[in-house]
Amino acid sequence: MSQSDQPLVIGTRSSPLAMVQTEAVAMLLRDAFAELSAPEAIVIDAVKTTGDIVLDRPLAEIGGKGLFTKELDRALMDRQIDIAVHSMKDLETWLPDGMAIGCILPRADPRDAFIGGSVAAMDELAPGARVGTASLRRRAQLLARRPDLDVDVIRGNVQTRLAKLEAGEFDATFLAVAGLDRLGMRDVATEIIDPDVLLPACAQGAIGVTCRADDERALSFLAKLDHAQTRAAVMCERAMLDVLDGSCRTPIAGLAEIEGDTLHLRGLIAKTDGSRIIKGERTGAVGEGEALGRDLGAELKEQAGPGFFDGAS
Repeated sequence: MSQSDQPLVIGTRSSPLAMVQTEAVAMLLRDAFAELSAPEAIVIDAVKTTGDIVLDRPLAEIGGKGLFTKELDRALMDRQIDIAVHSMKDLETWLPDGMAIGCILPRADPRDAFIGGSVAAMDELAPGARVGTASLRRRAQLLARRPDLDVDVIRGNVQTRLAKLEAGEFDATFLAVAGLDRLGMRDVATEIIDPDVLLPACAQGAIGVTCRADDERALSFLAKLDHAQTRAAVMCERAMLDVLDGSCRTPIAGLAEIEGDTLHLRGLIAKTDGSRIIKGERTGAVGEGEALGRDLGAELKEQAGPGFFDGAS
């Protein structure tokens, strides 16, 4: 059997959201290429990652966001799968050698959603209200705005988090709007948070597909799905992360928005307890996005000074 006759094997996390995102990629590939339109031409291989299994501790304590990707990375490099679908915000800043981002799909809504139990809006939370989030970024920005709140760790997929809220374990939580939209669940959001209030995670709302850098077949398929504007914005944000050594251990936020030929980047770093927030912005040509990201990252790092991320305060 020639390579062209082999099925294209897509690797993904096994969570409901990851499966929805992977089915969307598979549909785009089937629509774009006649040789992938037959039911057997694409195979989806769902992998339960460490990040999906260990739910009782923050990501920062158990290895960072790479726990959502390392099993997929290994399967890709071992040639068990041909491509892997990721939420770009979960993809580590530094890819393993021999791996490439074959495409980034058009970005969905990058904002955060607030889901309140007894209140509809974030600012309506009573002093001492218990808010669940696994994100140091959300935690830091929330505490900077509302230091009177009790912010604790909540892990698990969308359905698990909503069940904990329903059970009264928490008074409120946050989820990405894009994920809710893809699951057809935007109606559970009681408030959509403006980025001026809660700056999103870098690359939030974007889906990326990785492959082996030497796999010309996979690269040719994925190239047709790549959205240039989203790639420019996401790579700008990832360039800022790169300079800041960004991981799940550090509260970092960033959003690049493009209008015409102009890119505007907002970035933020914070103490995990919200006691200090450092912000910056850059505006320039779309083609200079990665340089703008690196420049803003360097400025934020310089303003922070040594040891900024070493402790909560």
